[in-house]
Amino acid sequence: MKKLFVCALAAAMMLAAGCSSGSSSSSAPSAASPAAPAASQAAGSEAAGGDASLTTVTPGKFTIGMECAYAPFNWTQLEKTDTAVDIGSASYADGYDVVMGKYIAEQLGLELVVKPIAWEGLEPAVNNGEIDAIIAGMTATPERRENVDFTDPYYESKMVVIVRKDSDLTNITSIQDLSGRKVQGQLNTLYDTVIDQIEGVDHVTPLATYPLMVVALQSGEVDALTAELPVAAGVVASNPDLTYVEFAEGSGFEADTSVSIAVKKGNTALLDAIQSALASVSEEDRQQWMIDATSRQPAQE
Repeated sequence: MKKLFVCALAAAMMLAAGCSSGSSSSSAPSAASPAAPAASQAAGSEAAGGDASLTTVTPGKFTIGMECAYAPFNWTQLEKTDTAVDIGSASYADGYDVVMGKYIAEQLGLELVVKPIAWEGLEPAVNNGEIDAIIAGMTATPERRENVDFTDPYYESKMVVIVRKDSDLTNITSIQDLSGRKVQGQLNTLYDTVIDQIEGVDHVTPLATYPLMVVALQSGEVDALTAELPVAAGVVASNPDLTYVEFAEGSGFEADTSVSIAVKKGNTALLDAIQSALASVSEEDRQQWMIDATSRQPAQE
């Protein structure tokens, strides 16, 4: 069942990648090897790698922060794998953000370090020098741009809602069909604020993580959850009693669902180095990494 889902997701993602770089999909990295093709690796190394003038929190290391609880972008697991990074306490971080972080660290000639940090603590952590960057599925909102500097987007998605399969909401075609229903988003994120675009909605108090939100949905406390497509797809893959609903253009949420990397305000040297590394990653590779992350993420139960 999961295989069928991954194939469907692959097709949908490749369709969405309309502005692809034109390189062969066979050059996309596997889950066990997050590096991009050799040609683009060389380009990234020339632009950003081995820059002795680049200052990081810990010399020789690229320290990034993430929740480690936002699959398929990032999650915590107990198993050591080729794509995972040790985060202490016999645990490892894996996911799309970890693979992207590994690639960037390689291009900068640094070792990747991942720090699990609660969502609300990420911006303070990068500004007080605890971490070098935030790679956590974060959208560069105007409010956040006042506190940190962002790269160009490293992934773009779309917003959907997750509902129970036995619900009468499975065939809705507009977010306005959720009027009068209990809808929940994640705390301190765009996925909470957009709920107010639904007229007459019962905007339920947000929760900190999607695993908690899934429990609320399954127990009937809420009728729908807002999420971006990769997250929703992962939730549905491991919870067969749930499904997600996509909306046609003009009928869904008005929101920027792209995600970017954040650095300390004014740290232009690091920002430019990360941006150069990102520029060497093809659209095919970005989409393949997400497909791979979704296929290996742990069940969200």
